[in-house]
Amino acid sequence: MTTDEQRTREDELVQLVVDSFDGTPDPRLREIMQSAVRHLHGFLRDVRLTEEEWSQGIDFLTAVGHLTDDRRQEFILLSDTLGASMQTIAINNEAHGDATEATVFGPFFVDDAPEVPLGGDIAGGAAGQPCWVEGTVRDTEGRPVAGARLEVWEADDDGFYDVQYDDDRTAGRAHLFSDDDGGFRFWAITPTPYPIPDDGPVGAMLAATGRSPMRASHLHFMVTAAHLRTLVTHIFVRGDELLDSDSVFGVKESLVKDFVEQPAGTPTPDGRDLGDAAWSRVGFDIVLAPA
Repeated sequence: MTTDEQRTREDELVQLVVDSFDGTPDPRLREIMQSAVRHLHGFLRDVRLTEEEWSQGIDFLTAVGHLTDDRRQEFILLSDTLGASMQTIAINNEAHGDATEATVFGPFFVDDAPEVPLGGDIAGGAAGQPCWVEGTVRDTEGRPVAGARLEVWEADDDGFYDVQYDDDRTAGRAHLFSDDDGGFRFWAITPTPYPIPDDGPVGAMLAATGRSPMRASHLHFMVTAAHLRTLVTHIFVRGDELLDSDSVFGVKESLVKDFVEQPAGTPTPDGRDLGDAAWSRVGFDIVLAPA
């Protein structure tokens, strides 16, 4: 039971720290810092955190920082697994007409992915079942968006992105542009489930709390076009058992699509010869909100 005297001491400290930011020249930074102080102290007081637990928390964040480099972003993983990434996305991507919903960016995007032509193959040798992806890009007024840039990336059939290998390969990622009618089409690989990197502090946190590191099967998109809101999203495979337990809370029903299995020997849309390999196809029509 916290006494009145103890509460007063704690209240005075919170106010002292909040007031220390009164002179911050940037009003937005002042608002953020003072709110952060109030919420941080509120958390500490709510759970009556011990000094040992605070030290463990600092050690955890230190480990997250030590593991983060230009190939692995452990802080993004932490943000994702705490739902902070999805909450920030929800705040900053308000619903607008029938605009496609956004979801998490994830830690594996890479700038300057190679360009492929319409109908090209983003797999780049990545292991997996071939998948034909096609759709259109339009705005919320229904007008086609020509020349939209689509960045696309995904994990291979073994559950790894190219940057998780040590041989500097580029596979499972590329960019392309929509045609004059807003259409796009390309070959990828059928998405499969995989665990987020769980050999670090974020993985230890998930294990300690009884949570799975598994992500539902998905294919990443980032779509940009002049005067329209940049869209970062995924599409997910209908029927995946992990749709309700995605480790980063990224699944939205509107983004769950039918990846339709095509038996070996089924003619492909572009005449590609896949020999005796089965393949899949999926449609994904993208609607961009105004900037």
